[in-house]
Parts: sequence; structure tokens; C-alpha cells
Amino acid sequence: MSPHRRHAATGSHRLFVAADPSAPVAAQLTAWGRSQRTRGGGLRVLAASSIHLTLAFLGARPAADVGPVSAAVAGSVAEWTAAGGGGAIGLELAAPVWLPPRHPRVLAVEVGDPDGALAALQRAVAAGLTAAGLWAPDGRAFRPHLTVARLPARARADPSGPLDPTPAAAFTVDALIVYRSFLRPEGARYEPLERLALSGP
Repeated sequence: MSPHRRHAATGSHRLFVAADPSAPVAAQLTAWGRSQRTRGGGLRVLAASSIHLTLAFLGARPAADVGPVSAAVAGSVAEWTAAGGGGAIGLELAAPVWLPPRHPRVLAVEVGDPDGALAALQRAVAAGLTAAGLWAPDGRAFRPHLTVARLPARARADPSGPLDPTPAAAFTVDALIVYRSFLRPEGARYEPLERLALSGP
């Protein structure tokens, strides 16, 4: 059992399943985000430790669901491995993008998935969580990205003109993490509850 599980005993938790970029890549993204602050009033750049690659956002769930969510994700990883996946996934930073496109609220960097391994893993995780009755996907296609900065509620982005090129960097993902998020006025805080390694076949 994860040592973090003791923090998940009661109440309601905002849960999501994610992978983390390497620390050097996260630091590069934070520095890049700071250089884009003129693009939107009050653009708030995330700390490097808060940059995640989300595969499934579950929203508010009973605390008792932490164990079943972790078990469902572990089962999904096992199925993905049995189907030919397994082991660390190689990814790379791609183009910058405002999201959502029509009314941007965040500045993000898309993630390149050269061999489709991340997309296959995300499908497995989504299927496992859905089958367990723990998640109802909204039907939108998976668009892997790393959120780098957020706009305050009343601020508007300036999407005119090209954004500066993102750092040319690659990283590997060797685990999925079940996170709990805490919403605070100064920005969300994230607590890892369970780490599930992507072991080889």
C-alpha cells in the first residue's frame, strides 16, 4: 500500500491520473512560460512540480474510491503490457497551444507520441476506469499536453501572432500517478496518492 494512502481516508477528493515529465524538462517549460507572460494579462506560470500530463480527470470522488481507482489503473497498465506495451514511453515536446481554442484559459505545450504508446495506454486507462464505474469520459479525443500557465478568471489571452518556439526536449514516462488536487486562490496543489510503474513485459 502506498504511504500516501493514509491521507485519503475521508471526505471527497478531486482525482486525476497523470504522468510527469522529467524534472529538467518541467524546469525548461516553466522558464519558457515566464517568457510568454506578455501574451495574456496576469498569466500565471505553474511551478515545475505542478506540470503534469493528464490521462484522465475524474473530478470529485469519494475518498473510498482512491483504492478502486488505483486498482483499475493498475489493471489497465497490466492489460496494456499484455497487449504489447510495457516499459517507459518516449515522448517529446511539440507545439505551444492555447486551450480551449475558442476561449483560451491555459497556455500549454502539446506532447509528441511518436509510436502511439501513450495513446494506447490512455485508451486502456479510460476503458478500465469506465468499466469499473469510476469515470464517464466526456467524449473528447485525447490531446496529450502539458499545461504551463493559466489565466485569471477575468483575464483574456492574446492568441494573435505566433508563440515563441518551445524547448526542443524529449522525456520518458515510466509510471502513472493517481493525484489528488486541492484548489486554492493562489493556484492548485497536487498530492500524489499512488504511483504505478510501467514495467516491461
